[in-house]
Amino acid sequence: MNHSLEVATLRAWLEAGQPVTVLDVRLLAERQEWAIPGSVHADVYAQLKAKVPDALATTELPAGIPVVTVCAAGQMSQRAAAQLRARGLDAYSLAGGMKAWGLAWNTALVPTTLSGGTLLQVRRTGKGCLSYVAGAGDEALVIDASVELAVYQQLAAERGWRIRYVLDTHLHADHLSRSRALAVATGAELLLPPHPELAFAYTPVTADTVLVLGTLRLRVLATPGHTPESVTYMLNERVVFTGDTLFTDAVGRPDLKANTAEAAARAGQLYQSVRRLLQLPADTLVLPGHASQPVAFNQQPLHTTIGALRESLPLTQLPEAALVATVLDRIPPPPPNYLTISRLNLSGEMPEDSPLDLEAGANRCAVH
Repeated sequence: MNHSLEVATLRAWLEAGQPVTVLDVRLLAERQEWAIPGSVHADVYAQLKAKVPDALATTELPAGIPVVTVCAAGQMSQRAAAQLRARGLDAYSLAGGMKAWGLAWNTALVPTTLSGGTLLQVRRTGKGCLSYVAGAGDEALVIDASVELAVYQQLAAERGWRIRYVLDTHLHADHLSRSRALAVATGAELLLPPHPELAFAYTPVTADTVLVLGTLRLRVLATPGHTPESVTYMLNERVVFTGDTLFTDAVGRPDLKANTAEAAARAGQLYQSVRRLLQLPADTLVLPGHASQPVAFNQQPLHTTIGALRESLPLTQLPEAALVATVLDRIPPPPPNYLTISRLNLSGEMPEDSPLDLEAGANRCAVH
């Protein structure tokens, strides 16, 4: 009997709210980096590695529901699941572990006042990436595609939409953009902020770019800082997709692929971009490109408003020189493999092997 559980199955269970206990048996430091929402932790990795037969003997778990054990790559979790089955529990090991979980996703409907339009937030919970599908009538657009193409195609098909436009807010460095591949698969037009090193055909977006889908109207705001080409997309003058410029509790990092002087200059641009966004009406909905924590399967969209950010984000209250100094002082370690990911995103190619190794680890795009 196969006692492994595929990521797709666990994802479906969590999305449906099916009772399940997810037991994380990794080292605490690894769990603190990124974890499955709602999981519990047992600090038994060392015992499992040493093949201690009763490592989980005293671990209390709810009776009558399945247990899915999780480790980094699916090896120690197999030992954990075997011990739990010996106790009579219905236990499975998550195939591929947290590495495989990196592609897991869930969705949330974003409540808006868009007349005749629907907006979905697609959350790559295994990585913290947020992408969006907006549709009206029989057409849709996708912003910052980061999960498997079939997800967007299915979401569109369920609502009778044809994906007409695919857009990115900037050149991503923490994950492989799926936008070019999605545009090819669906016949959609690919629109990107212009970048001199992009090696494939696309339609550049400018301040004059306006896209219309039925009752939806999308326009472009230049918001450089996180990267030189970063843009924000504004939908119906009510919603902004801020990419990695402005998050619900942070601002974007300005240092990737930049030397010290360039990072400082970008931080100055970031200040100007954030100030521009904060001048929008207070009730403007802010939808960022990332979350700094795993995204729960609660169907509650991650968002804030311009007015709330004015009050809740201290960085936005600083004068330019202070913000630049603070941001440069707080920059987190760079994302793993970001140079390779950036290079692939510039080429428009996907790696020959699975992207899981390349994209492993939490995103590190924000400065708090």
